[in-house]
Amino acid sequence: MLAYTYVENGKFELQEKPKPRLQDAKDAIVKVTLASICTSDLHIKHGSVPRAVPGVTVGHEMVGVVESVGNGVKRVKPGDRVTVNVETFCGECFFCKNGYVNNCTDPDGGWALGCRIDGGQAEYVRVPHADQGLNRIPYAVTDEQALFVGDILATGFWAARISEIRQEDTVLIIGAGPTGICTLMCVMLKQPKRIIVCETDPVRREFVEKHYPNVSVVGPENLMQSVKDNSDHGGADVVLEVAGAKDTFQMAWKCARPNAIVTVVALYDEAQSLPLPDMYGKNLTFKTGGVDGCDCEEILRLIEGGQIDTTPLITHTYPLERIAEAYDLFENRRDNVIKVAIKAF
Repeated sequence: MLAYTYVENGKFELQEKPKPRLQDAKDAIVKVTLASICTSDLHIKHGSVPRAVPGVTVGHEMVGVVESVGNGVKRVKPGDRVTVNVETFCGECFFCKNGYVNNCTDPDGGWALGCRIDGGQAEYVRVPHADQGLNRIPYAVTDEQALFVGDILATGFWAARISEIRQEDTVLIIGAGPTGICTLMCVMLKQPKRIIVCETDPVRREFVEKHYPNVSVVGPENLMQSVKDNSDHGGADVVLEVAGAKDTFQMAWKCARPNAIVTVVALYDEAQSLPLPDMYGKNLTFKTGGVDGCDCEEILRLIEGGQIDTTPLITHTYPLERIAEAYDLFENRRDNVIKVAIKAF
C-alpha cells in the first residue's frame, strides 16, 4: 500500500509499505477513506517532535471503514464507518478513568498514531485499543463532516470545556488557523457575551468574518486596545492561545484580566518564558497540554444535529498519490488554503 513516511528531519516521502495486520486482540484495521494534513505533521517534519520515529507513516487525522478487528474489540465491527482518535488510550488506567486520556500509561498511550506508530496518511491504518479510539459515524454525517472529529475538533471542544466559559464572559481566541477556528466553533456553543479573534493572516481574518459575522476579528497591532474596549473588567475573562507563534503566549496573558483563565492549546517550536515577576498579582490560572480527546461521540452528535459544521475548512482535496503537492500547498499557505483533504481511495 502507499504510505506517506517520515524519512528524516526535513524529509517526508510516499513509499510502498506492507498493509498493516492485527497485532493484538484490541486492534482494528481501518481502510482510510479520507485523511488530512495537520500542523503537527509539519512539526514532525521539521524536528519539533523528538518522540517521532523515523520510518513511521505520518498522519493522525482520518476517517475510514473498519476492515477487520481483533477478538477483543466489541464496539465496532467490519463495515462500520468510523472516526479515528488522534490519541491512543486504554480506558483502564488511572488517567483514562479520570478523563485524562492524553496521559494514558499504556505503551501506545497518548499521541502515537503518525508519531510513534504508523498513522493514517496511507491506504490502511492499524488502530490499537480500537474500542476507545474509534467512533461510529452516524449515517447522516459525511466523511467530510466527520474528518476533524478525532483531532482538531476534539482539541477545540476540550479547550472550550476546560476554560470554564460563562455566558457573561469576553473570550479571546488567539489564532484563526484550523485549530483556532475549531476552537471558535466550540466556544460559540458556550454562548459567551463576546468573542474576539486575533489573527495576522488577512485571508484567515476574512474567513472568520465571512462565516462567523458576530465575532470581532482584529490583528495583533490593535489587540490590546480592542480587548480593553470590549471587556467589562479591563481584559478578557478567558483567553485561548491557539497560535503558537513567537510572541503569542506573552500576548495571551497580557490581554487577560486579573483572575482570568488562560488556556494554552498551541504547540510551540521554542521554549516559552513565564515572567512571574511581571504577572505577579494578576492571579491568573493557566491550563495547558495535549488534548484529552474523549468527547468524540458527543461531537458527532453535535455535527449530526447541525450545531457544528467544519466542512468550510476543507478548501482543497488531493489524491494520496499527490500528497507531496498537498503538503507544499498547506505548509506555504498557498491559494488561500485552510485545510487539505487527502483521498486514499
